[in-house]
Amino acid sequence: MRKETKVIEVQEQKDLLRFIQFPWTLYKGDSFWVPPLIKDQLHKFSPNHPFSSHAEMKLLMALQDGKIVGRIAGIIDHHYVAFQGEKVGFFGFFESIRDSRVGGDLFNNVKIWLKNQGMEKMIGPMNPSTNDECGLLIEGFDSPPCLMMPYNPPYYPSLMEESGLKKAMDLYAYLLEKDSFRFDRLNRITERIKKSEPHLSLRPVRMRHLNEELKIIKEIYNQAWSRNWGFVPMTEEEIDEMAKSLKPLAVADLVLFAYWKDEPVGFSVALPDYNVVLKHLNGKLGPLGLIKFFYYSRKIKKIRVLLLGVKKEFQKRGVEGLLYIETFKRGIEKGYQEAECSWILESNLLMQHGIEAMGGRRYKTYRIYETSLSSFQ
Repeated sequence: MRKETKVIEVQEQKDLLRFIQFPWTLYKGDSFWVPPLIKDQLHKFSPNHPFSSHAEMKLLMALQDGKIVGRIAGIIDHHYVAFQGEKVGFFGFFESIRDSRVGGDLFNNVKIWLKNQGMEKMIGPMNPSTNDECGLLIEGFDSPPCLMMPYNPPYYPSLMEESGLKKAMDLYAYLLEKDSFRFDRLNRITERIKKSEPHLSLRPVRMRHLNEELKIIKEIYNQAWSRNWGFVPMTEEEIDEMAKSLKPLAVADLVLFAYWKDEPVGFSVALPDYNVVLKHLNGKLGPLGLIKFFYYSRKIKKIRVLLLGVKKEFQKRGVEGLLYIETFKRGIEKGYQEAECSWILESNLLMQHGIEAMGGRRYKTYRIYETSLSSFQ
């Protein structure tokens, strides 16, 4: 006999903790799942988070006999709606047991809420936007996720499809391994770029002048990404928040700026894969957690290139390639063995071909789903 499912809204702090901690139950025994820091999750859902200044979220939990069996968030990012000119709402933070009826109940509740708020389409998962974790893993379940990339059980795509969601866009993660890195070819490419663009140069971030460096990133980021699918500009407060959270993880030589003469025209940010560390913290960073943090940090062998932006007028002139190549070279010099480039839009063929030319291979695929709300009752 099927258990009755009750969907409730998260309204109290104790329910928010249940919402956040549900994955610990769902992924118990899954060696690839990486527990997030509970403190960071609480902040993400806080009204004090910069995202909350232009967005609203409705957090829902599915219960059976009082026990949580699923969760989801309905999200309306008013900046996204205004920038894209579409009445689009998001779903995110989805987790569920392997039961299509539980998934269906959660999705239907979010659809109702979004439609009542005037939205005409739902896309996701966004956790909570394309400027954060997004997408559902559909290929590449044979290895753990890299830092700040999503992870989910293999049955999730079926839950999405059974609830009427269809593919909107795929996102790719590429892996470069030291042994497959084509040094000779890339050195020739580097020399060719420098010859065609003699005024182009790179420098690492100046950590002691981070406020000045952030001004450069703010100037380039929103302009460089504005034509990308699903893009929504980040506010200054959101960029500051991102910098604050990433600063303790940053390695100066892996954060690079590109200049044309004296003008900053691009930047890239690569970070060590601290998921290797987070896996052992179980969501908490207390005194023992700090000891584990420093111990397991020495075992990190992979970096992730998570941000790369170039001003429009300097795109397709070799700046992107130079940033990637220099990042990989510096990473290898520091002892890292692998690099992940993610995420890359499936429509961004130029970037895909460039990474493949360096020796990279696509090893994970993430999917953004969508569904119309116009005919939903």
